[in-house]
Amino acid sequence: MAQFVDWDLAAATAGKLGKTGPRVTLEEATAVVAQLRTLADEAAEHVAEYTGLRPVGTPAPVRVVDRRDWAGANVDGLREVVAPLVGRLAGGREPNGLFDAVGSRAAGVQAGAVLAYLSGKVLGQFEVFATDPGQLLLVAPNIVDAERSLGADPRDFRLWVCLHEVTHRTQFTAVPWLRGHFLGEVAAFVDATGTGDEFIARARRAIGVVSDVVRDPTSRGSIIDIVQTPNQKVVLDRITALMTLLEGHAEFVMDGVGPDVVPSVSAIRAKFNRRRETTNPVEGLIRRLLGVDAKLRQYAEGRTFVHQVVDRVGMAGFNRVWTSPLTLPLLDELSDPQRWIDRVGVTPAGDSTRTA
Repeated sequence: MAQFVDWDLAAATAGKLGKTGPRVTLEEATAVVAQLRTLADEAAEHVAEYTGLRPVGTPAPVRVVDRRDWAGANVDGLREVVAPLVGRLAGGREPNGLFDAVGSRAAGVQAGAVLAYLSGKVLGQFEVFATDPGQLLLVAPNIVDAERSLGADPRDFRLWVCLHEVTHRTQFTAVPWLRGHFLGEVAAFVDATGTGDEFIARARRAIGVVSDVVRDPTSRGSIIDIVQTPNQKVVLDRITALMTLLEGHAEFVMDGVGPDVVPSVSAIRAKFNRRRETTNPVEGLIRRLLGVDAKLRQYAEGRTFVHQVVDRVGMAGFNRVWTSPLTLPLLDELSDPQRWIDRVGVTPAGDSTRTA
């Protein structure tokens, strides 16, 4: 069967187009890798103590990777996601005509270009598609590059990053149903794709969006918005709510733990926020088209939600969110935490808690 995306070409393209890492000696690189592994273990204990969440079983060791390896790991994950999409688009037909129309090699180059861009930005990731329950990746060149550009204390910055990324690992390893639920939502998104012809028509409209944004940088919209069906938008609302919760929780934890174990955390946070907000016009265009700006908003919106819930009902009350998919916040509850508290039936710490 033909491929929708030439994944080998995608990996090769990402490796070729990806940014080169910061200049370090072999001795320095070895020391960074060793320290990141040590700090990830340290962060795991801080996160468990602060959140009250303990992994079920022993998580896989952290993988400290370079940009090429990060892209390769995500190619493996994307294969798992796109395979059912291919079958859905083909609709039981011999897919050669469809894939010729889209162009698996062209799609491979495009996917590789996106991964090359992201491979220079991502500090860490808990990759859940390729392995069960997932694999924690720390991208050493990007961490070193960021700490240098910020003028941050290296150990403080590395531990701060580890706190965020280890929180994601803790979420998926301490909440046994979470990965299955997330993958189920992704499967629902794929199932709502529509026919192959409909997808191609939406992909063509996405090209128009690219042209509009290039001509007018103030215009809104992203490729992701355009290629969705109405049914997919419903599923995406649920996925967006979940991702906003996960990102906001990680932000809340890293800043909550930070003052006790990262002496320069206030300065790091202030500089890091400015780094997120400032970008050159070309990078801003790419972020808008890929929907990265929406992800950046998730950090702030999700952190505010977690902060307000913990303030009102304590950490134990907030942790009711991990009870089941039914206790996850809805998209509109993220901006109104009291609605989530009332719906789930959480009472302040020290009071009896009603059954959801």
